[in-house]
Amino acid sequence: MAAENVETGRRAGVPLPTGTARTIPVIALGWSLSLFLAISYVLCVGFDLLFPGQAMYQSWLRLLPGFTWLSWPSLLLGLVESFAYGWYVALIFGPLYNFVVARYR
Repeated sequence: MAAENVETGRRAGVPLPTGTARTIPVIALGWSLSLFLAISYVLCVGFDLLFPGQAMYQSWLRLLPGFTWLSWPSLLLGLVESFAYGWYVALIFGPLYNFVVARYR
């Protein structure tokens, strides 16, 4: 139980903000997730080429439909699919989050 100041009648401590919860801008979320996944994909492919003994391209084969190791068309396809996965997550998660925030304010 918080102590109350007898003279002023106010509670001790720093008041917490009680503003409304912020929503997520879906477009910004889509671009940021898509770029993050595309950059991560390129870095992982580079890592696989530098360290073939530690390669994880077997995972890419399962996660990216049509991807094969490694040709220019396949590299581009994986990049496009990684970018699309970011938008998929943003378009599903963003509105769901915004709905829940609006519902439970």
